Parts: sequence; structure tokens; C-alpha cells
Amino acid sequence: QLQLVESGGGLVQPGESLRLSCVASGFTLDDYVIGWFRQGAGKEREGVSCISKRGLNLYYIDSVTGRFAISRDNAKNTAYLQMNSLKPEDTAVYYCAAVQFATVQSMCHQIIAKYWGQGTQVSVSS
Repeated sequence: QLQLVESGGGLVQPGESLRLSCVASGFTLDDYVIGWFRQGAGKEREGVSCISKRGLNLYYIDSVTGRFAISRDNAKNTAYLQMNSLKPEDTAVYYCAAVQFATVQSMCHQIIAKYWGQGTQVSVSS
């Protein structure tokens, strides 16, 4: 069964950190561009960060630049999103996704994906 499974979400206070993980099963992640997307309550889904197959090209939306870091470990078939200095406006369900043929910019801007995870809730509140 081909799937992506996210983990690492939770409830934190403003300024704290979380690290999300995305594990692929049933396919080899290193043949895919990986992206992290989020959807807050009543909001449209947006591309947060995307990473190329070898990890050489990265993309971040402006609101997380300098606070979030995307990475991948192809040997472990896993991608990560390190989220620091979290803010209440980061509250959302976070999804990882994979697509074989896209630039990091197009994947994040156009929300292009072949596989989606089920999502993990991130809540930032004092």
C-alpha cells in the first residue's frame, strides 16, 4: 500500500518548537519532490515548504522563512519539518505530499501532489 504518514504534531505554546516527520511506505521517497502543506480552520490549503529529490533546492513561504526548516533522509524514506518560534497563526493541520515531476516552487505554489498523508494537527496557543 502506497502511503505517507505524518507524525509529530501537538499543542505547544508560542515560541516553542515541533518537528514533524513524514514516512513513506510502498514507494521510494528519493524519486519524489516532497512538500509540507497546511490548512487552518476556514482557510485554504497552502504550501509551506518544499524540497527537491536530493535536497538541494528548498522553498519556504515568507511567513515561515527563518523559523522552519525542511529536510529529508532518503535512506530512511523520511522527510521532516522542523518548526521553531511557533506562532498562533501557525495553527493548522499539516500534510506532507509527494510528486515525481515538479519544481519546489511549482509544487508549493500550485499544490501539486500525487500522494498525500492524512495530516497531523499543530496547535499553538498560550
